[in-house]
Amino acid sequence: MKANYQFQNLCGTVYRQGNVVFTADGNSVLSPVGNRVSVFDLVNNKSRTLPFENRKNIACIALSPDGQVLLSVDLDGRAQLVHFRKGTVLHWMNFQRPVSCVQFSPDGKFFAVGLGNKIQVWRTPSHLAREFAPFVLHRDYVGHQDDVLSITWSKTGKYFLTTSRDMSARLWTLDPLEGFKPKSFGGHRDAVLGAWFSADEKTIYTVSRDGAVFVWGAKKAVGEDSDEEEEDILDLPSTSASAATVAEFEAAYTRWGIRSRHFFNQAGTKVACATFHQGTSLLIVGFSSGVFGLWEMPDFTPVHTLSISNEKISSVAVNPSGEWLAFGAAKLGQLLVWEWQSESYVLKQQGHYFDMNTLSFSPDGQHVATGGEDGKVKLWNAASGFCFVTFSEHSASVSSVQFAKSGSVLFSASLDGTVRAFDMVRYRNFRTFTSPTPVQFSSLAVDPSGEVVCAGSSDSFAIYMWSVQTGKLLDILEGHTAPVSGLSFSPNGDRLASCSWDRTLRLWGVYGRDRSTEPITLSGEATDVAYSPDGKELVASTLDGHLAFVDAGSGEIRSVIEGRRDLSGGRRAEDKMSAANNAASKYFTTVCWSADGRCVLAAGKSKYVLLYAAVDGVMLRKFTISDNLSLDGTQELLDSRKMTEAGNLDALDDAAADASDLEDRLDETLPGASRGDLSKRKYRRAVGANCVRFSATGRSWAAATTEGLLVYSLDESAAFDPFDLALDVTPESVLTSLAAGEHLVALILALRLNEAPLLMRVFEAVPPGDVPLLARQLPPVHLPRLLRFLAQHAEQGPHVEFDLVWSAALLTAHGRELKQRKAEFAPAMRALHKALMDFEGSVAKLSDQNSFALQYVIDQNRRAAGSQELGERENGDVVY
Repeated sequence: MKANYQFQNLCGTVYRQGNVVFTADGNSVLSPVGNRVSVFDLVNNKSRTLPFENRKNIACIALSPDGQVLLSVDLDGRAQLVHFRKGTVLHWMNFQRPVSCVQFSPDGKFFAVGLGNKIQVWRTPSHLAREFAPFVLHRDYVGHQDDVLSITWSKTGKYFLTTSRDMSARLWTLDPLEGFKPKSFGGHRDAVLGAWFSADEKTIYTVSRDGAVFVWGAKKAVGEDSDEEEEDILDLPSTSASAATVAEFEAAYTRWGIRSRHFFNQAGTKVACATFHQGTSLLIVGFSSGVFGLWEMPDFTPVHTLSISNEKISSVAVNPSGEWLAFGAAKLGQLLVWEWQSESYVLKQQGHYFDMNTLSFSPDGQHVATGGEDGKVKLWNAASGFCFVTFSEHSASVSSVQFAKSGSVLFSASLDGTVRAFDMVRYRNFRTFTSPTPVQFSSLAVDPSGEVVCAGSSDSFAIYMWSVQTGKLLDILEGHTAPVSGLSFSPNGDRLASCSWDRTLRLWGVYGRDRSTEPITLSGEATDVAYSPDGKELVASTLDGHLAFVDAGSGEIRSVIEGRRDLSGGRRAEDKMSAANNAASKYFTTVCWSADGRCVLAAGKSKYVLLYAAVDGVMLRKFTISDNLSLDGTQELLDSRKMTEAGNLDALDDAAADASDLEDRLDETLPGASRGDLSKRKYRRAVGANCVRFSATGRSWAAATTEGLLVYSLDESAAFDPFDLALDVTPESVLTSLAAGEHLVALILALRLNEAPLLMRVFEAVPPGDVPLLARQLPPVHLPRLLRFLAQHAEQGPHVEFDLVWSAALLTAHGRELKQRKAEFAPAMRALHKALMDFEGSVAKLSDQNSFALQYVIDQNRRAAGSQELGERENGDVVY
């Protein structure tokens, strides 16, 4: 069992706060998600999360014009300079105070940062060399009376515009100019959110929060004679400056004045964010009511208005071509990309409103289902990371979701007292299961055949069993004296395991006449239970931090893993004791088996996810969910400097008090009505994992955490894992055998060496006609490795027919071996099945597109022929 799992993607959360940014080509959008940054590829329909983490939630990001360097700044003003393509951190910087905005110059040599009421311009560090002091301050700019809100550079990068809460905008030059004084643009009655140059930089537009748009131009002067033409006034220095200098800094020397004033006239709402596109002269504005609009400047002609949500639009961005608009809504966690010309969505994603409670992988590993506190069930594409279906039938928190073995049905249990079945073909809720008396369901299990579904109750302490075909209640299993916390069916479906807070584990005979069982006593209150893939063993997690391994046949506890010390870590802000002495984070709440049954993955209310070897009981790997200091429970030790007579300063919720808008500062919630800990008026989200699951292929696993759906996958690029290595097994011998035409010898040597590039070269060099012969002569000991490689090659490579020929040849030649050792080959076969299902989906989609195109051509031909015949009849030229 390999343990080199690396962080791959963050799903379930698409936007938290900060600003969204388009890449230079306009095909991808960057969105801050907590203390990470996700990249959504709008052309290839994929998403990825950069591997770096900030100390706290990200406040603002900026991408250099060449797309090489990303600057990410958190809430405390700590910045990271990241190589965007590689995702590696190059340099760190602490600005010592919160940063409101950051923007790169057009040439990428400088970046401007808004720090309170002043602006700092820094030289951009080189991403090609490691420097001792990479951040060099160019200049400080002071003049605003309140916090700076936005920075906009000119095309040449010689000067820039800033806006502030002091209801003014200012024009600054990068370098000092002779006789130049910063230009101030006043007249607004509220905070100015943005200021931009027109395409010719002879006009400036400013937008304030109260919905006013001012158009600024050069002041006009008329001579004494009425026949003279008006001229633009230039504020030239006292000494004579060269004409080239005046032309280069014309905007700086211009005396600006208001040309016109416009108002959005949106009743009862304020401007939340705005941006301007110079190429199309479009002003895009997002309002606090969830409405956005487009206006063409300078005539202020309305182009389009649309309501996309009921909450405030937090951020807006436009791609360089001006076709796509990106909007982020922080309260809903929503990210939208809108194509305004065709009035259609390019991207529309929204995560769970609050915590994600549970998850389940589909049997083929292509989809992931999640259930959250908001009562919604979402389906995510495991490859792209996008949500493509949302079920909102539940009216309360979803406690458990699980796919049927066939993968065509998804079941979900909720605290609203219903268990629902969703069709994965038509994406609809086709069956709803209820109990005779209203109860809350906290656990769920589906038998392998998909005919029976069971749910455990947290208030009646019973297990309810329904028939999926008829929807009728088959039986009620009673025996537990406390809430049922976990259910699991055996792989063959004849036994049902249940665990409860009454410190017992029970095994029920589902199809037998006698349902009475002897309870298996555990060392503490049980939180979860899971059957091993071969059905011979169970693992149960308890409240005292133990993992108990139980023999499924005899019901005896074989071994116990004590994971209290392994899981312990992270002290909350209100804890009166250290993390080492706090029992709140020292127990597992979720546990699952790996695909091959060798390892167990467990997690709880802690920042760690642990991977144990089932046989030896040894911890193989400890994964850290998050190091985000904005979450509670990520620090091992508390800062004594923040301890006051009123308590810990981190426990105080000052985000609402520091908010700029009145509607953001108002707190209209009732005490105890907030999400999370209902005994508190304010709730700070604590780090933890509510559910962990392995994929069917065993190559990845996912955790439903406070941050979202974290996906980890095997990273074999740097792992050297040879098999049956000898002195003569070298890359040179592999290439020599391949050059001599000995493909079987070369393939066996490459499999024993297990280097991916070398194996790829040998595999693709095999002639298609020799594949059946090589498959029959391949020793069975190398079959698992070849099947895993074939699945990976089929998933990533374009050689569809070649991979299908290999699959058919291997299954034909080694079918009996695969059937006899199905438990050993199960992960590799699931991975191959997933790749073949991807083939089927791609071919079906391509066939549908081709058939639609052919039908369209045929219909157009018929229409043209009909029009020609009609014309001939009207002209009387019909020939009989």
